[in-house]
Amino acid sequence: MGQGTGGNLILIGFSFTGKSAVGKCAASRLKWKFVDTDEEIVRVAGKPIPEIFARDGEARFREMEREVLERVCSKTRTVISTGGGAVLDGRNREIMHKGGVVVRLEATPETIHKRLLAEAERSSNPVIRPLLSGEDPKQRIKSLKAFRQPFYDLASDWVVHTDSLTPDQVCDRVIKAHKRGPNPKRVQHAELAAASELQSPYCPEAGASFVVNAASQSYPVFVGWGVLADLGCRVEQVGLSGTAYVIGDENVCSIYASRAKEALKQAGFQVDAMTVPAGEASKSLETASRIYDWLVERRAERAHVIVSLGGGMVGDLAGFIAATFLRGMPLVHVPTSLLAMVDAGIGGKVAVNHTKGKNLIGAFYQPRLVLMDVETLTTLPRREMASGWAEVIKHAMIADGTLFEFLESNVRALMKLDKKLTTAAVLRSGAIKAGVVSRDEKEKGERISLNFGHTIAHGLEAASNYERFLHGEAVAIGMLGEAMISQRLGLLDADSVERLRKLLIKFELPVGCAGVATKDVLAAMKVDKKVKDKKVRWVLVPETGKYLVRDDVPLSLVRDVIRDLKAK
Repeated sequence: MGQGTGGNLILIGFSFTGKSAVGKCAASRLKWKFVDTDEEIVRVAGKPIPEIFARDGEARFREMEREVLERVCSKTRTVISTGGGAVLDGRNREIMHKGGVVVRLEATPETIHKRLLAEAERSSNPVIRPLLSGEDPKQRIKSLKAFRQPFYDLASDWVVHTDSLTPDQVCDRVIKAHKRGPNPKRVQHAELAAASELQSPYCPEAGASFVVNAASQSYPVFVGWGVLADLGCRVEQVGLSGTAYVIGDENVCSIYASRAKEALKQAGFQVDAMTVPAGEASKSLETASRIYDWLVERRAERAHVIVSLGGGMVGDLAGFIAATFLRGMPLVHVPTSLLAMVDAGIGGKVAVNHTKGKNLIGAFYQPRLVLMDVETLTTLPRREMASGWAEVIKHAMIADGTLFEFLESNVRALMKLDKKLTTAAVLRSGAIKAGVVSRDEKEKGERISLNFGHTIAHGLEAASNYERFLHGEAVAIGMLGEAMISQRLGLLDADSVERLRKLLIKFELPVGCAGVATKDVLAAMKVDKKVKDKKVRWVLVPETGKYLVRDDVPLSLVRDVIRDLKAK
């Protein structure tokens, strides 16, 4: 019998392709042991998978999944049935390849949907409910399967299509595939294993720069120079089709709307576009209402696609539309500003502003994919570019001291948009955020770290009626202020505060806010989203690359820091 470095038979595939039933059949015929990794996780954890997700988070589930997979693949003469999403992690695929021959069970989305409905009638299996949730479960299966397909392709040695076969017939073919041994053309994973140090799964072979694995949805993020022409095929690859509605502001659409529309048309989409005035004032319920009217006039359908083309304001606004119109439409982000690429375009926060505060009316709504053409930054105004670097610096401050050093060493090249270095910075910064979002989608824990600098920033923006500061400029001032608070609480040394101040200045960002009323900033903080039990939760930094959260910062200290910022 042909076998790889391990003699096991490993079954992969989407839910309801028959892995468990076929695996038990194959184990019986081979007189081997059978292990279902999901069942093993439940046994080890002592609770069902939905409860693990709810109480411990997806990150803990994926950690347990890898531990179980590594343990069972180290054995021999075992048939192993894996969870549907196990292949998304490159380390898991490497474990499988070392452990035996990997056979993928395939079925069409229609077959999977039928099997799923039949199982739902027979049992109350809680694993079924997420796939059946929403208005169009068949489309959800189709899009999720389309997204996972490149990862299944990477992992599998051989494929067995199960649609028209009985379990016994599938079992026959699976055993024959196993006897053939590993596929000689199997993808080597040395590069993938090295890339797994990124904080989110990374799959260059599949074309995605990194992946957001949020609890509600997984989606790829594509980062590259000159990749806007790929928009249509990328949208098609995640299972979307039909009509696309491009929403952008007047400045961006005048440059890039025609290219985006042509790329979508080349992939067979019908395309329409709407522009809104540039600026934060457009992120309002009034603008949203006008877009709703526009979509109604065009008889937009739930399966049609909303494409946001532009900066953070457009992403938030178009995302809010996608989340609310017809109770949810597929969303694709094409961020064209640096700030949107590394922050607003990733993570699924969508919102419009209220007169009393920024982003107070919104939702968590993940896109189906994000495409970042770094070349679009070449037409970004210099001030907008500087604003975006604030968010990159923020990610370095809370999560990656090495990135901070990279920024310090390459300021000039990055400000000149060196193709290689800028793309690397965008990718790394975006991957940091993707990792945080994957582990904490709805800000119940770690995701609050992304608010470093934002408590003061949102206060500054509201106090100046969103007219004086660009968002990144306010974040830059906020970061320095919150670093100063960290220092005065004895958490951060003075040298680190000074390094941050100098780096902000080199990236042409403000470090002071003269003329803003302190009382107005403090008043705006009271309605900030980070307030809990009437206490402001501050994200502070004990050192570059790390963060902590405190809700006991004295108001007098905050007032003093804001006054010091006003004096700079």
